[in-house]
Amino acid sequence: MKVLVDLCIVPIGVGVSLSAYIAECEKILAGAGLKTSLHSYGTNIEGAWEEVFAAIRLCHEKIHAMGAPRITTTIKLGTRTDRDQSMEDKVDSVKRKLGDAAAGSNIP
Repeated sequence: MKVLVDLCIVPIGVGVSLSAYIAECEKILAGAGLKTSLHSYGTNIEGAWEEVFAAIRLCHEKIHAMGAPRITTTIKLGTRTDRDQSMEDKVDSVKRKLGDAAAGSNIP
């Protein structure tokens, strides 16, 4: 089953700069062949359920191996059975509606 995931991994007990840990996780996701989109507070991931969650596990293992004694992770996910949908499809749908709204307004 295909899944779209919004992943936020936060290592605890390693100081305030987390970018080195996030970079390692991004390498794991890319190495797994998953489609990703990094944003300021996490990463969107698109792929097969088993592959996505196997990669998330590898991220946890790597971050622990880097010295993080604790990790807190927030995952939001969505699946569909009625049609195939990508991350871009979801964003493009909103952008089209924003364009339609702007075209119908009196704002220059």
